[in-house]
Amino acid sequence: MTHAIITILLWFSAISCGLLAGLYFSFSTFIMRALGRVEAPAGMAAMNSVNAVIQRSLFMPLFLGSSLVALMLVVISLFQWHQPGSVAAFAGGVIYIGGMFICTMAFNVPLNNALAKVDPASADGGNVWGHYLRDWTRWNHVRTVASTVAMILFIYVISVR
Repeated sequence: MTHAIITILLWFSAISCGLLAGLYFSFSTFIMRALGRVEAPAGMAAMNSVNAVIQRSLFMPLFLGSSLVALMLVVISLFQWHQPGSVAAFAGGVIYIGGMFICTMAFNVPLNNALAKVDPASADGGNVWGHYLRDWTRWNHVRTVASTVAMILFIYVISVR
């Protein structure tokens, strides 16, 4: 029974990491560039809209659920260290929690909150937007890589169990 539950957790983690990696990849490779090509007030308004909508979407349960399951896999792997794939499960969970969840909460969310407080039409709006685009995207690259690496590690664990 425990084997089946762990397998379900691993599949959930692999799929959710893949879904979030794809979302973050989209922002890193073309969405942020597209928003950077429009006038600052329009780009800021669009990003603020995305940030408001995403908080009330299926993204949030997936974001939080995948983080919780990754943490569970870290703990489980510590108790089953001798099992095949435990080191990879541990590494996948740690990379995901640190590179995706903590990065989001420590960097991307504060940048989103700061952007929401700026008047896009103000003289400072363009400067804030330029810094936001650079910094938010940089941290989003971290989330993309962390989610992708975690997905690969979780798929590896599934294959060796």
